Formats: sequence, structure tokens, C-alpha cells
Amino acid sequence: MALSLGRDELVIVGVPPGVLGVLGEILPAGSTVIVEDPDVIRRRDLHRTLAGLPYVSRVVPAAYRDGLDLDALLAAEPGLAAARVVMPGLEYTVTAAARLAERLGRPGGGPTAAATFTDKHRMRRLAADHGLPNPAYALVSTPAEAEAFARRVGGPCVLKPTRRAGSLGVQLIDDPADIAAAWTATACPDGAPEQVAAPTGVLVEARLTGPEHSVELLLAEGEVLFGNVTGKRVLPGRHPVETGHTVPAALPDPARRELLDAAARLAAAAGFRTGVLHSEWIVVDGVPTLVECAARLPGDLIAALIAVAYEVSFVEAYLRVLAGERPTLPDRATGAAAVEFLLAPPGTVTAVEDVRQARRSPGVLDLSVDVAVGDRVVPVVSSGQRSGHVLTWGADPAEAERNARTAAARVRFTVT
Repeated sequence: MALSLGRDELVIVGVPPGVLGVLGEILPAGSTVIVEDPDVIRRRDLHRTLAGLPYVSRVVPAAYRDGLDLDALLAAEPGLAAARVVMPGLEYTVTAAARLAERLGRPGGGPTAAATFTDKHRMRRLAADHGLPNPAYALVSTPAEAEAFARRVGGPCVLKPTRRAGSLGVQLIDDPADIAAAWTATACPDGAPEQVAAPTGVLVEARLTGPEHSVELLLAEGEVLFGNVTGKRVLPGRHPVETGHTVPAALPDPARRELLDAAARLAAAAGFRTGVLHSEWIVVDGVPTLVECAARLPGDLIAALIAVAYEVSFVEAYLRVLAGERPTLPDRATGAAAVEFLLAPPGTVTAVEDVRQARRSPGVLDLSVDVAVGDRVVPVVSSGQRSGHVLTWGADPAEAERNARTAAARVRFTVT
């Protein structure tokens, strides 16, 4: 059922990837204004691209990468002051959306929490100050500083940008001597226009080893209304790009509860008020240890997985809490869902085969191939370079994951 919103009563800062179709199912016509960076509007021809979405009334240009000028935005678009809901569409607009929501007196996570969760160094300091398990870490400005840290703590380390998303620039380093050669790929990673322009520092951390999970919390005025734990799979090797997710994670209840409790403690420590927190954790010797956290909807189709497994629209519930409501969500999943990402080998694609057979595999709900014959595929070092996905359901997490892996394996890419 569509949300009860009038014209221009929802403002989304940054075009949200992966949920435009879902929003079309729950938003009334003309209800939404999208605020986007002028350079992104031009590069992606967004006025034309979004014209076919009935719920989008218009696209408003406003630079947000160096800080959104709220006075200029509201002077140019005074009608935005009547908006009832403000939502961040991207990692790079979380702080801008939080500031706009506060300015308009609308629910949100709060600018302080937003600034913390969009800067991995600030997040590390917050966790350390509140006794949440952290790896050893340091903010560094040169390869020599990073190498000195790695040698001091011993063992493998992680290089990561402080202000990027989608695994962009994240590298697992086995030998400190390799840091100098790897430095530029982290300090100046290639990516989409909004990523490249965002200023970033470099964080070096002791590497954690253990099973990986994410936690998705929905909060209203600091109260947790819903919590889910997602199982996570990543590429082996230097670039730990996510290759699949399962909802809910196949965990015993005590382990699930520990992850949910850790995420709730993180939210409370940051003073996060209303919205979604998507945090990532590695369980080290039974202890959930923080990897990172985003104050926005999760990517990688996790919201869709939650919708299937819990039989509830996570995106709609998110918008309702941002509108000041307190929706009721289930405590437990009724089934399970999984996504497996397609990974074509590097090269020029000459054939994509057996897609029809893969679609007919058990449990398949959605299959998308994002490369075509003639496309050049590069080695996967960030989530934007994957070749598609398969989304499946199952009676339990094991069946859902098995279905996703089976269907994904049936899609064959030939490259030269």
C-alpha cells in the first residue's frame, strides 16, 4: 500500500541505487524530490533518466560533496521546507540529508551520528571510547606510516579509505613491504563521480579473521524496532568484495543476539536517533568485532532479502519511521533469501550463456546480467564491477544460499 504523502513531501538526497523500483511500488505520484549533485545530473542525464518514474516530481541540483549549503538550497527551492520525510540515497549524502532533516525539524539519525558513520576513523574512535571491540588501527598519511604500523602490530593488515563505500579502495595486505605499491589504490581509488570527489584519508588496521556478518537495525528515536543479521560472503585475496548474502544468517540464537546487541550498543554510543543502521562485523573467537557502519539503507539487495525472508517491506518501514511513525515488524523470519553475485572473468565478453536455464533453477526470484557481448570486464576490486546477481528464496538459510549458488553457477561467461 502506498504511503500517504502529498506532492514533494519526500526529499531524497542522492539517487538511491537498487531501490528505485521498490520506491515506485510504495510512493504516490509526484511525492518525491531528488536532490543531486549537478555534475552527477549531467553525467547521468538524470532529468531524462528519472522522467519515467511517476513518483519523482523533479530533480533539484545542489552540490553536497563538500557540504550541502542548506541556505542556498532552501532559497532556491522554498517548497522543500514543507517536506515531511528526508532520506539519504547514498553513502555520500548521509550527512547532508541528516543536516537537512534537522533543519526542517524532521526525524533522522542526527548530523553528529551521520558524520561519525561516514568517516571510518571517527567511527573507530567512537567504538574505542565506548568499549566496543575494535581491531588495532591508525590514521596514516604516508605509506611509510602504514608500513610502520603493520610491522609494529605484526601480521596481515587492512588498508581502507576513511570515506568510501562498496569496498572501493579496501585492500588486504599480507606483507608490510607491499604497502607502498598498494598505497595509491586506497588513497586515490577510482570510482563513480560522487566517490572520486569525496575527500578521504587512509586507515590501516590489524586484519580480523572469522565469519562475517552485517546487522540491519531500524530505529525510531533511539529505540530498536527491528533487527536482522545477514550472513556475508566475500572474494578471497586482496580485495574482499562481497560475493553473496543470506538473510537471516544461519546462526544459533545466542550468536545472533550478541550481534544485535553489539549493533544496538553502537547506535546508542553514536546517539543515532531515527532511521536504518547497517553495520558490519567479523566474529573473532566468538566476539563480534566492528568492521564499519553505514547510516542508510544497506546495499547489495539486502533490503530485498529482508522483504522476502520476513515478508515485510523494509524500505517502506524505513520511510514510515522517517515520517514519524512506528511500524510493527516481525521478530523472526518466516523463510530465507539469498543473493549471489555473478562474476565474469576479466576480458572482453564474447558470450553469455544458459541464463534461461539459470532463471528456471529452484527458488529463483530475480536474475540480472549486467554485462553484454562486447563489454570489457576488469578484475573485481569493488562492488560496482560485478557482472550481475541471482536472488533466491528457501525454506531456511541453507536452502536459500544453495539455490543462489546453483543458479549463479549455471550462467556461463566466455571472454577473450
